[in-house]
Formats: sequence, structure tokens, C-alpha cells
Amino acid sequence: MASLLTASTFTCSPVNNGSRSFSKSSNSSIRGCCIKAMRIEKSLEELYNVKVERKVSPERLAQLEVSRWSTWKTGKCRLPWDWQVDQLVYVEEGEVRVVPEGSKRFMQFVAGDLIRYPKWFEADLWFNGPYQERYSFRAYGDDY
Repeated sequence: MASLLTASTFTCSPVNNGSRSFSKSSNSSIRGCCIKAMRIEKSLEELYNVKVERKVSPERLAQLEVSRWSTWKTGKCRLPWDWQVDQLVYVEEGEVRVVPEGSKRFMQFVAGDLIRYPKWFEADLWFNGPYQERYSFRAYGDDY
């Protein structure tokens, strides 16, 4: 999973009394040492332990026997949901935006994505049009 990196550059310049003064600078041509401070923001998938495989191959779908899973369909709507068990979902048609409870950010999954939602995860699901998925409930620790 990818993490978002943000960086700030701080430049320090020696002064006469032997101490260093620090100032935030966007100009890297200033003489002196440069310190980069990085803040790593985890993706929502990492934060909430949601696993996703994009553009899943037909071989992978056959291995998981996705064609035998239950089917669920909907149209344009918003649906609050909480997962009582781990669930594997393969998106066959459409897209869904998943907004974790208390978050202003969202995850987006589209046709061809395989998602594993963890037990006790709570989110609002936003569907912008026709949507169809296949799903399978999993016991804790089952590999997929």
C-alpha cells in the first residue's frame, strides 16, 4: 500500500555567536545545511486494514471460486454499513466510495477490484449508479 509523503525544507545558517538559526525556506540555493522533515500519512486502506487487489486476473478469480460467491446489486444510494465478520468482495460492475466512520476521506473501488473488509469496520458506502458485487464471508485468519 502506498503512503502519502509530505516534506518541508529547513535551512540553517551559522551566525556569529556559534549557534544555528533555523528558518523555513523554499529556496534551496541558500548556503548551509539542509534538513528535510517528512511526515508520512498512511493510506486509509492501511489505517483500517482494508486489503485491495486491483484488476484481478481471471486465474485469481478461479482460484478463489468467485463465481460461486453470493451476488448483491444496488443502484444509486448511500448505505451505512458495519462488518460483523471479515468479508471478501469482488466488484463486478460500477464503483463504490467507502467513507470510514469519523473520516472525511474515502477509498474508491471499481469493477475488477477485490477487497477484504475487516471485522468491525464501519463506513458509509456511496454508490453513484448501477453496482454489482460478489461477496464471501471469511473466518478470522482465513487467507485469500
